[in-house]
Amino acid sequence: MPLLGPAVHAGRMGVRLRYTLLYGAMFLICSAGLLVLVAAFGLRNTTRATPYGQPPTREEVGRMLAEQDEIRNRQLLAGVTLALLVMLVLAVLVGRLLAGRVLRPLRVITAATRRISADNLHERLAVTGPADEVKALADTIDDLLGRLEESFAAQRRFVADASHELRTPLATMRASLDVALAKPGPIPPETDRLAGRLRTELDQVDRLLEGFLLLARAQHGALDDRTEVSLADLALAAVTDKPAETETGALTDKSEMFGRRRTIADTRAAAVKIHADLTPGDAVVRGNPVLLARMVGNLVDNAFRHNVPGGRIRVTVRATTLTVESTGPLLDPAQVARLGRPFQRLGPDRTGESTGLGLSIVAAIAEAHGGTLDLAARDGGGLIATVQVPR
Repeated sequence: MPLLGPAVHAGRMGVRLRYTLLYGAMFLICSAGLLVLVAAFGLRNTTRATPYGQPPTREEVGRMLAEQDEIRNRQLLAGVTLALLVMLVLAVLVGRLLAGRVLRPLRVITAATRRISADNLHERLAVTGPADEVKALADTIDDLLGRLEESFAAQRRFVADASHELRTPLATMRASLDVALAKPGPIPPETDRLAGRLRTELDQVDRLLEGFLLLARAQHGALDDRTEVSLADLALAAVTDKPAETETGALTDKSEMFGRRRTIADTRAAAVKIHADLTPGDAVVRGNPVLLARMVGNLVDNAFRHNVPGGRIRVTVRATTLTVESTGPLLDPAQVARLGRPFQRLGPDRTGESTGLGLSIVAAIAEAHGGTLDLAARDGGGLIATVQVPR
């Protein structure tokens, strides 16, 4: 779609000229009305007759003329003031009406632009009318939307291609490592340790790749298969899937059973205690269930990963707000907001197996659903992460 340039407006009545003509005509009419009123007051006061009887003396004539001029001036001042007030009110009303009619296309463009998001970039403003500044603005926005649609489509294609092309060599390296270790004969301890380190590195690369793809998917608006999802159910699933001692608050028997089952089944010591304050089935929002599940899971994983031995995690769901409060090392309150960006860590303890994408993925998924992620340092150490997703 070609952009409209300045040459298109040659010989056309633009918005600027229309404003000039409209307001010029408005003030011309108001001024004419003011002159008519002033003339009417003036003519009425200049037709006073002289009194009957004896001819007045020169002093009396002067006094009468002075009084007549004073009365006429007062009446003229009152008339002009009243006329100015009336014209002012009329000018404001007429100006507002004319400005509303002239700016109506801009309001239509604004409303249509606000409706367009990453999910409906194919829509266009398609404004019709004279080739003026408003039409040029609408056509420019349509052209920009077209370029954005092409860019987003290219990014989605890249995400799909990268998912296939990068996972294939990882799977090949992992399979080659397993085949090498499966050969008959004793395996030297050094080789076994090297294989373990290679597996760890491959798993780390796989998690990093998965984080990149998920972050790109959330940031580029790929929110297909929207359905109603309960944040409380997602939080319950994430909490009961962790190896820790689970304390339940406001939970049903089913959730308590899940918590006990995970506590008993896990062979590792329960180093972190979880308190879940939620009711299954609550906090229903509409969105992509896979992305929302990853959002909640990343919050809980982050609370576990950066906790301290014997620490605590509190998961609370109210309305459409999910809050995960966890103990941990002291954090600088002024730097906590950085954790919502990719590869941002505060302190050497926030490293290890972490990819640095967990909370940035949470922020991207929340934003893709029209929500927000708020991070705050907890008094005494740790983090308070609050996600709010609209219904």
